[in-house]
Amino acid sequence: MAMADRRQVTEDWVEEAERVRDELRDALGDAGVTLPSLGLDAASCAGSVPLALIDLGRCNVATARALTAAVRPVEGAG
Repeated sequence: MAMADRRQVTEDWVEEAERVRDELRDALGDAGVTLPSLGLDAASCAGSVPLALIDLGRCNVATARALTAAVRPVEGAG
């Protein structure tokens, strides 16, 4: 893979992780939860294969998505 392609893949992963982090922050906020250190793990965003871990005590993007879904209220419930 060319250097420019790797850079784009890395940027895409980081942007996706930032979106998921923001979704998680919003969902947790809706549930009255604030994680003051919620962010991206910088070390995981570097390298040839970026993982873009979301740091709340570390979890991957899929786990953050699952947590986001779990804390959002179910519409029509209650």
